Amino acid sequence: MLVSTALLTSHLNDPTWVILDCRHDLVDHGKGAKLYAESHIVGAHFASVETALSGAKNGRNGRHPLPAPDKLAAFFTLHGVNESSRIIAYDDAGGLYAARLWWLARWIGFKQVALLDGGWQKWINEGRPVTMEIPVKRPNVATRSPTVDTSQLWGAGEVLRRINQVDSLLIDARAGERFRGEVEPMDPVAGHIPGAVNRFFKTNLNADLTLRPVAELHREFVDLIGARAVEDVGHSCGSGITACANIFAMEYAGLKGSKLYAGSWSEWVSDPARPVARGVSS
Repeated sequence: MLVSTALLTSHLNDPTWVILDCRHDLVDHGKGAKLYAESHIVGAHFASVETALSGAKNGRNGRHPLPAPDKLAAFFTLHGVNESSRIIAYDDAGGLYAARLWWLARWIGFKQVALLDGGWQKWINEGRPVTMEIPVKRPNVATRSPTVDTSQLWGAGEVLRRINQVDSLLIDARAGERFRGEVEPMDPVAGHIPGAVNRFFKTNLNADLTLRPVAELHREFVDLIGARAVEDVGHSCGSGITACANIFAMEYAGLKGSKLYAGSWSEWVSDPARPVARGVSS
């Protein structure tokens, strides 16, 4: 699930390894493409969070709805991904955008997906190869038919149904002040889904943005979910992006099977009939 900078360096000329740059800014949507144009890992393609890794918005499905599976599959094919590829994703924000790509790739059937541990910062700090050169795309290659795994998802209705079920848990990946409803810079309503607990995704990281040790992550997530089955644990955030970082950390720690509420808070509050909680607990 994680690839070191040293290992990726040794595979920069390996055609079976496809590197995807997921740098992004939730406020400045053009920043990722600008940074990529200025410099990126040798051979890396750009994966836009707003277009490639998100679908069309309709005002009710959140700020980053899931892309259509066939369009997502076409994006991967265009950038050289096939059944034998090893996909490596990176960003400059602790893996939250790269984890979105990791989750989406597995959602449509790609199994060999990993994150670059430490991301762009570690790569640059170690003086590893970068370039401005854009790799060649493959526009004439037939796109594979995606095999969508709907078992990885909870919809808003499922989240609502589980609110008062003690054997279910929703983990919110946003910063504590947003979860508590003290501030809300992105969405029209502040607070969180009743019954949810907060685990800021950066809790999973070391100071250098590498992922913390497996044993530590496992212990902390087990303490959080208690006796619940992992399959009864869901993840949310503002729009279904940072939640993927918590799913990644759980799976890295050996706790596989938790779900993504893809619409997350931005979808939840689009319907005023849905309940809202504020404060430390609900």
